Amino acid sequence: MTALVLETRNDIGTALRLRLAGFVRSLRDSGFKVGLAETNDALRLLQSPLAHRPHELKGAMRALFCGRLSDWKSFDEIFDAFWFAKGLKGAVKASGSSPKKGTKTIRDLMDAAGQKQDGMAGDVERKPGEEEDEDSDEETQARREGASIAENLGQVDFRKIHDPDAIERAHELAERLAKSMRVRLTRRDRQKRKGPRLDLRRTIRHSIAHGGTPIDLVRKGPRERQLRLVILLDASGSMSNYTGVFTRFVHGLLDNFREAEAFLFHTRLVHVSSALGERDAARALDRMGLMAQGVGGGTKIGEALAEFNRWHAARVIHSRTCVMILSDGYDTGDPEKLGEEMAALRRRCKRIVWLNPLIGWQGYEPTAGGMAAALPHVDLFAPAHNLDSLAALEPYLANL
Repeated sequence: MTALVLETRNDIGTALRLRLAGFVRSLRDSGFKVGLAETNDALRLLQSPLAHRPHELKGAMRALFCGRLSDWKSFDEIFDAFWFAKGLKGAVKASGSSPKKGTKTIRDLMDAAGQKQDGMAGDVERKPGEEEDEDSDEETQARREGASIAENLGQVDFRKIHDPDAIERAHELAERLAKSMRVRLTRRDRQKRKGPRLDLRRTIRHSIAHGGTPIDLVRKGPRERQLRLVILLDASGSMSNYTGVFTRFVHGLLDNFREAEAFLFHTRLVHVSSALGERDAARALDRMGLMAQGVGGGTKIGEALAEFNRWHAARVIHSRTCVMILSDGYDTGDPEKLGEEMAALRRRCKRIVWLNPLIGWQGYEPTAGGMAAALPHVDLFAPAHNLDSLAALEPYLANL
């Protein structure tokens, strides 16, 4: 009986539990690897005296939730934005709305939970669930505001985003989008490998340990090689408004994706898979910058493709390879050479996808010499001027 009374007094309240659930969801959306065990430990922290000392609580949760260097660098910003509505200047500019007034802090929620426990015996007029509904509405509103920010940025052309905070937000959303696409695509491949036919020989061999009873059924089916992505990113001067977002997008695709390669080209071709394979985006971009000196010059797409076909294609391309080219198609070289190299590339791979940010411009037509020479060999010619256009690529890749 005594233990039950103590547990009731230490109850952190429904409001704070809902807030914690929202915070954990925000961490997962930002790439943190947070499971049930970490969430339960966080609940214990909120039941401790640390809950009344927010800065000490932040340190404890940082140690609990952060397992990588990138997590440590971004945790404080996510924590302050979620619990204290701090650091949302860029989000306000992007969405046109300010954070909801009267947002409750950790201390407010703890005080409310304490008041609820103290007045529980005498509070007979309050309707059951009234406070929980109010807090649920607050959580719903917070999620809607966050979704509104992402939605607004998703529809804006990258070249029209000038605020530094909004630019960084777009970069983060691009990388998050790529990671979610990568997870879904690899999960589909894993499900396909569950064969429709029973492998009788292996089933019998596995049944020996169970006295001959076929408990574990082993299935087989046609072996399919996983879709491989080979990405060629144009980093010339004409692409300067898009290169930053595309780089973060490519980083999200390559992070822990074992069937992907990335190359950057301007006046020459650079293999950047090892650099963009870094888990930390900042370090990946630094390494790529050192490897690709001269970025921002002119573009010779035909010569870059010739170098790729000669030195790299045989190694990185197989029958289930999709070559993705991110470029505006402006070529200072010979259009005929570009057409010849595109034809040679097309004979090697399964699909060629050309993402061109200029398609999103009103009145654009692919009539430039280089782009016109490349189009006959392209399977998908799609826009890439905003986040929504990048997201639309997933269904196509999933069907390859």
